[in-house]
Amino acid sequence: MDFSLTSLVKQLADSSFYTKRFILLVLDGVLLALSLWGAMALRLEHAWPPIWDDFAWLFLALPILSYPVFIRIGLYNAVIRYASLDALWAVFKATYASTLLLVGLVLLQGWNGFPRAVPLLFFFLAFLQLGGSRMIFRHLYAVLCKKKSAHAKRVLIYGAGSSGAQISMAFKLSDEFVPVAFVDDNKVLHGRKLNGIEIFPPRNIPELIQSHTPDFILLAMPSASKKRIREILGRLEPLPVEVKRLPYLEQLVSSEIGIEHIQDIALEDLLGRDPVPPRPELLRACIEGKSVMVTGAGGSIGSELCRQIARLGPKRLVLFERSEFALYTIENELQAEWQGRLEIVPILGSVCRQRRVKAVLSALEIDTIYHAAAYKHVPLVEYNPIEGIRNNLFGTLKTALAAQECGVETFVLISTDKAVRPTNVMGASKRMAEMVLQGLAAQGSTTRFTMVRFGNVLGSSGSVVPLFRRQIKNGGPVTVTHPEITRYFMTIPEAVELVLQAGAMGKGGDVFVLDMGEPVKIVDLARKMIRLSGLAVRDENNPEGDIEIVFTGLRPGEKLYEELLVGDNVVGTEHPMIMRAEEDFLAWPKLGKHLDRLDRACRRFDLETVKSMLLEIVDGYRPQCDSVDPVWLASTKNTEFRESLRQILAKRIIPHPGRRQ
Repeated sequence: MDFSLTSLVKQLADSSFYTKRFILLVLDGVLLALSLWGAMALRLEHAWPPIWDDFAWLFLALPILSYPVFIRIGLYNAVIRYASLDALWAVFKATYASTLLLVGLVLLQGWNGFPRAVPLLFFFLAFLQLGGSRMIFRHLYAVLCKKKSAHAKRVLIYGAGSSGAQISMAFKLSDEFVPVAFVDDNKVLHGRKLNGIEIFPPRNIPELIQSHTPDFILLAMPSASKKRIREILGRLEPLPVEVKRLPYLEQLVSSEIGIEHIQDIALEDLLGRDPVPPRPELLRACIEGKSVMVTGAGGSIGSELCRQIARLGPKRLVLFERSEFALYTIENELQAEWQGRLEIVPILGSVCRQRRVKAVLSALEIDTIYHAAAYKHVPLVEYNPIEGIRNNLFGTLKTALAAQECGVETFVLISTDKAVRPTNVMGASKRMAEMVLQGLAAQGSTTRFTMVRFGNVLGSSGSVVPLFRRQIKNGGPVTVTHPEITRYFMTIPEAVELVLQAGAMGKGGDVFVLDMGEPVKIVDLARKMIRLSGLAVRDENNPEGDIEIVFTGLRPGEKLYEELLVGDNVVGTEHPMIMRAEEDFLAWPKLGKHLDRLDRACRRFDLETVKSMLLEIVDGYRPQCDSVDPVWLASTKNTEFRESLRQILAKRIIPHPGRRQ
């Protein structure tokens, strides 16, 4: 019997679309007729009610007239084997429409003693039979036809709410996953079953791991706060099982949740904070109705600036980028979403070409500039210091001067915590870029210059997270530069949202600092990622572990601890996550002379003068290693320098004289 029923269900599931639609049409017609007969029989308490002869024609007319309505409603569009709440909603609408048809047909005939309760009973019976037939087939298909693969992954679901119910049903209909148990914090649910799966309290998770050996734990809690997710991850981290999650509610395009939504635990789940609601008037102040330009538009920060700016109603969005591929990528993305609703202008160019920048600003009547163009990779800038200074410092200077000449209202520089007491050329060049804007603002510029300083952002190019993830996937080792290295982290969308608000608060020459939260040890982050992947760290205490953490030594210019403030002078602002730093800077006449000398040294490729000037100008600059450009080094006739070049290429670092490594 089981074999023949299985064959029948499988044949129905594998039949053509038109065959299945015909079968459903016939079945629904029969069920409508049965529902009408049942409603009459229940109301009149007789299997063959006395009004049968007068209204027998309804049993044929009602299904025939209902078919076009059912098709129009979309009752036959759903795939029955995967029928969901949407399919039941379609059944509800179809049944309601059929009930209205029944009432209309009876009125045409004349009521003539037709019981008024029959349409209501018909509605309930038809809904139960039409909806129930689809659910029964779905259940039979799941039980009889979807044989689980021997490699199907066993899943422990954390969260027995609506999302947990949806994903567990999706698992049951899949041959790739097996839901083994639910876990939920709600004590009322403990001991009950959801979709036939028992619900346990969180304290039982270690026992469930032992008894059910799940391949991973799935957090099915899209509406939970980030703080709550971090608390749960903190409890799950020591357990020997991988953890995955469903997206947050705001990330879901629709309320339907499926297997495709399963994600790995991201760094923002471990470190991210619950967002502070933005102030709309600050977000829009420099953007709404204005012509806005983003330099470095194809970078991690620049591209997110473009996305958020596009949503705030600018008159025009200008993408200024030197990388053709990066410009193509962000322009293509924005055009796909905003074509016809926003003027998007892609411009290829370098911020180091002042005349090019000025021409763009003038022709496109730019009101606001977000200057994100910079070389940010510390070791690369350390190996190419003059190019780093040209782009980060002189690119900012030339763009700022062009902005002044063209009457740009607002200029916002995206700065970095590495500008504070820098140990590398990248940080020193960004601090000098800040000083340029401070000096120009102090002169009484009509352009309002503002700087926003923050630390590492999650998901940026060069981030440790994708590197760690690849290393864990490949079986290790996970490489960390130093046991004590510590960084601040913030998500890119959060950082950009705060940048947009800070830019609106500037009065001229302001240095704003974002609240980055608590600093994080990179080695602790590596351990968390290993453990949440269901693996163990291999070290002296656990020589049988899965993944080893290897310390490779600080890279050129790398700092153990980053800071956000040069001094202690910081005041709050109207936004709780944004502070204003009061920092000293050089007056423009003196700074201008330094810039002229530095520019000449860069043009001569005089690296020794460049380094000495950075030490002289930038307060607190203490290079962690000697900045050496290999091309410059190779061009010198000094044999000692040639030997140093050989060391660089072999070790990729030259210790600074007298500095302990």
